[in-house]
Amino acid sequence: MIYDKLDNIEIYKGISEDIYEGLTFLRQVSPDTANGVYQLNPRVKAIVSEYETKTGNENGFEAHKRFLDIQCTLKGIEKVCCLPIEKLKETMPYKEENDAALYAADGQSQEMIIGGGYFAIFFPQDGHMPQLCVNEPMPVKKVVVKVQYSPAG
Repeated sequence: MIYDKLDNIEIYKGISEDIYEGLTFLRQVSPDTANGVYQLNPRVKAIVSEYETKTGNENGFEAHKRFLDIQCTLKGIEKVCCLPIEKLKETMPYKEENDAALYAADGQSQEMIIGGGYFAIFFPQDGHMPQLCVNEPMPVKKVVVKVQYSPAG
């Protein structure tokens, strides 16, 4: 997992061209960007959507195998809980069609706030539970960049 400010994306240029392209997109979009799917290249797409954060996420934690997530809110802030999947209990086995398995935590998890210039990157080993409110539920506009995962980069 990576958690950082958008001001620092140049640090990540050498990790992967695809990750860097996704981060560059985050720097270019605005709250006025239309909801929808933006294909950045054959291995990277960005999904812009709006919803209201909530006090709990009934799906629990999720993790992906084929794509990693870069998450950032354009409007509002959102809490995301995270734990390595080896510390989680699987509640729904991995499904290829939506590239996700679901998990529950037995104890406390780490929390981060995305938005206000901060983003997070979740790799396949990073269980994450998004869409949570910080204090009170609020409307957010969010970008999730899906980057085809390859352990070699």
